[in-house]
Amino acid sequence: MLRREVIFGLAASGLSACGTTTTRPLGADGLPLPSAYVIRPGQEAAIQFRMLDSVNALRQTSGVQAVELDARLNAAAATHARDMAVQNRPWLFGSDGSSPLERARRVGYPGRLLGENISESFESELQTLAAWMAQEDTRAVILDPNARFMGFAWYQEESAKLWWTLNMGSDPAVSQPIAGLAF
Repeated sequence: MLRREVIFGLAASGLSACGTTTTRPLGADGLPLPSAYVIRPGQEAAIQFRMLDSVNALRQTSGVQAVELDARLNAAAATHARDMAVQNRPWLFGSDGSSPLERARRVGYPGRLLGENISESFESELQTLAAWMAQEDTRAVILDPNARFMGFAWYQEESAKLWWTLNMGSDPAVSQPIAGLAF
């Protein structure tokens, strides 16, 4: 008797699992469509530190020194992420014609800006990092051995589209901004 109850119980739980439906819409291939990554208020620090930890894990694997978050580079990244959304295009120049170097200088970053990565997506910061690592030029920015500081920020539209910006900068005590560079 107990054996029959166990068998029926297992069969019922197996059939109940088949009855669950997804609430996500399905694509033409019958698979659920990807959902947009939505950043909620209060998640900012967790996202920045998750990105920092991930970047540093990649840098360690590549044999280069870890980087630290820099508030000034974060500010330059946030300004540019918002500006890309206003322009509705991912590119390295601001709506005022500013370059990444100029934006770092404007926020008072005393070192040399080594590179800037940008992205327009509906994906998470870690999916964006993976996409950057898949491209030689953006991977070189992340793994630059001269980098000691990182800025990372984003702007999310109501549609959930994200505009990501990552900046890498040198140690101000070791390398100063390029002399004679006029802004």
